[in-house]
Amino acid sequence: MITHRLHVKENRPVAFSEATLKKVRELIQQYPEGKQKSALLPVLHMAQEELGGYLSVDVMDYVASLLQLNPIEVFEVATFYSMFYLEPVGKYVIEVCRTAPCAICGGEEILEYLKEKLQIGVGETTPDGLFTLKTVECLGGCGYAPVLQVNTQFHEQLDQVAIDRLLDTLRKQAADPSSADLTWASQFC
Repeated sequence: MITHRLHVKENRPVAFSEATLKKVRELIQQYPEGKQKSALLPVLHMAQEELGGYLSVDVMDYVASLLQLNPIEVFEVATFYSMFYLEPVGKYVIEVCRTAPCAICGGEEILEYLKEKLQIGVGETTPDGLFTLKTVECLGGCGYAPVLQVNTQFHEQLDQVAIDRLLDTLRKQAADPSSADLTWASQFC
């Protein structure tokens, strides 16, 4: 039975809720004995979501203990994928595609515009904790360039006007979460 708890340096426990632990147990049971590493990606997503919004060393060690893995195995996976964060990030993580098709279609200008509008550089978070700006190698939307992703929401064929609308909408949503509309992204495409 999985009930592990680790303590971080501040003596606060790192542990999933009982509901999440139940999901982890169910997930592990989907794989043959000794193949629990197959559950690593979804468990890392759960950990990032429930345990602070990023994967600290303590959180990665906790995941390793749950899945009976060496901590380095978890670290290797967490550092490979751009959707995992190893440091605190803002409420909205803006990831701008920086590959050739997006660059040719204005992606670099979009990135510079975002840096100017948000007054931060790549890898930085706004002082209010609302936005983190990142670049990624490819978002797979070459035919709709330039593209970016905000958390898990994809935005395509962007220009400065669309960026302004997107940032305004995100600020309003942060100020009043009840106003969030799941279809809001369509207005930016």
